Amino acid sequence: MHASQHSADPRRQERLGLLFAGLCALNGAFVPAIAKLTTAKADALFVATVTTVVAGFCAFVLLAAVGEVAALWARGQRRALLAIGTLGTAITFLLFFEGARRTSAIETALCLQIEPVYSLFLARLFLGHSLAPRRLGAVAAIVIGIALAMNPADFSGWVGNALLLATPLGWQVSHLIVLRGLPSVEPRTLTAARYVYGGAILAGVWLASGGVARLPAAPALLPMLPVLALQGAVLSFVGTMIWYEAIARLDLARCTAIVVPSIPLLSLGASFVLLGEVASARQWAGLLLTACGVVAFVTAPHAHEAIDRVPSVTAPIAVPDAEA
Repeated sequence: MHASQHSADPRRQERLGLLFAGLCALNGAFVPAIAKLTTAKADALFVATVTTVVAGFCAFVLLAAVGEVAALWARGQRRALLAIGTLGTAITFLLFFEGARRTSAIETALCLQIEPVYSLFLARLFLGHSLAPRRLGAVAAIVIGIALAMNPADFSGWVGNALLLATPLGWQVSHLIVLRGLPSVEPRTLTAARYVYGGAILAGVWLASGGVARLPAAPALLPMLPVLALQGAVLSFVGTMIWYEAIARLDLARCTAIVVPSIPLLSLGASFVLLGEVASARQWAGLLLTACGVVAFVTAPHAHEAIDRVPSVTAPIAVPDAEA
């Protein structure tokens, strides 16, 4: 979205931005429940692989349509693009789906809200950002809220939560790679690198580990394929592109404050409709405390308003200056 387009009708662009932000939150709300459904019927590596390959195909088609496929292996940036595909998708998606398989959809959504904690301390270590008191208080509320809400039924559930808590660290490290080495790369190229390289890596690991032999029988596999395609094309790829449409029209802090706390709240409804999960009073209290912490974190003033974290499993890795 160019500046001239924004200035032509700013109110209309703001309304569109709010619409896209709402769609992004709604899209993200279904991610935990769908992940729980798909990993209940197939191993997490297979689910992660198919989801990523489908998203990568969509991203590749988009790049081909605008004549930018060569950007994926351009000299001077291909190693960094491979790194964000590895860290931002291959590893994180495997952690995410392995974690979602072991715990509830509600706790899956809550555990991912740990991301601002990683953002704060990695930004301090590698970018020199200060530890503002408001942000420290915000991450304390997030950690306490997540700890309050977690109540796995068994050891496997605790392992699942641990894997989910580790997932956003990969997104944040990928974000640092973008900030340091790829600040001028187009968002659609970053998105394609995430899914194309990530999908290729996951497919290689799945094949090398004997994944074909572990495939579900055809009667169980065939009904899964449309859901996996939905998970890759809509929840992953389209979710990423909707986010970019939102942040092209709204400032990043405002957009993040709308989308991020909304996802776990809306996911409660999605989890009930699709899985029959009902949040306990303890989970509601933890969720609300976490949501307040996230809002306080993303609305706090900071030195780098145009380039910041981009949360949620369906969101892109980073927002270059030109897009913020």
